[in-house]
Amino acid sequence: MAAPIYEPSASVALSELTALLSPSSPAAPEAAEAALALSGSASGRALLAEHPAALSALCALAASASRGARPALSALVNASSEPAALEPLLAALPSLVPLLPSSGAACGVLANLSRDAAAAPRVLRALGPGAEPLLLRALSAERPPAELGALLCNLSQAPEGRQVLLEPTGRVLRRLLALLRCRPPELRSGAVGALRNCCFQHATPLEFPEHHEQILSPELEALPLLLLPLAGPEELPEEEMEQLPVVLQYLPPEHRREEEPEIRKMLLETLLLVLIGDEPEAGLENLLEVTIPEQVQKHLRDLDRHEQEQEQQEEEEEGTHRGHRDGTR
Repeated sequence: MAAPIYEPSASVALSELTALLSPSSPAAPEAAEAALALSGSASGRALLAEHPAALSALCALAASASRGARPALSALVNASSEPAALEPLLAALPSLVPLLPSSGAACGVLANLSRDAAAAPRVLRALGPGAEPLLLRALSAERPPAELGALLCNLSQAPEGRQVLLEPTGRVLRRLLALLRCRPPELRSGAVGALRNCCFQHATPLEFPEHHEQILSPELEALPLLLLPLAGPEELPEEEMEQLPVVLQYLPPEHRREEEPEIRKMLLETLLLVLIGDEPEAGLENLLEVTIPEQVQKHLRDLDRHEQEQEQQEEEEEGTHRGHRDGTR
């Protein structure tokens, strides 16, 4: 496809715009807004990706305390979705590192850059030796940004990323497990994906079986915490209830299973990878590649549909009862 006829003039305009993106420039806020508008189109993102100087200037402005910081960071979130922006943004990444613990947009930039499995370790290296404490600080925030989930999941694609999350003290794993109860589904999904990847050690010689022992250790209690989102409020016989881990006993009536089917699927995959035997049968070494028989898939779909219908019926009945109560006041 031929290049657009306006590209040379657009390139010149972007170069002029870049000069105005300096944090000390009085026109920086307006320039950042213009860059944000440019990043809203596919052609604009491609143009930004081809100009490392513009991306570097946006990174410097985003890391500043000036009024243009927010639109500059939003423009970077958009531009980082372009594969061609990977190299220039990796070079400029150190300026964004201080924003990581609290900025959802900064996490979004890094998540976009680390989507490809081959890029994940490069992003981790660009974060430098301080990656582990930075991630722990982000995880320990009272309200971690929703974009942090995708970042952690992407970084855990690489053995180096899993080693960061599986650091010996277990602090990072504890925080990941705590995110399973967070409200934003993006955060829950990312946390489950990261835990799933941490359990996935098929054909990865850099990792060792003791990681499974760490995950299953009494100190972490990961297994019952992974089971909790899959548990429902059903009543069980007393003798069966007492055999369950404490966290799974006598769940309140308002407790509900994880609502997102994809998250439930990842939780089940995580449990399978944790509990897989030391010597699996031939063809079952990597459970993520095992073909599930059609009849089993159908049975699981039927169970899922039945559960959804039951929950919907309970909600409708509750609404009806509430209406009767309101009418008798």
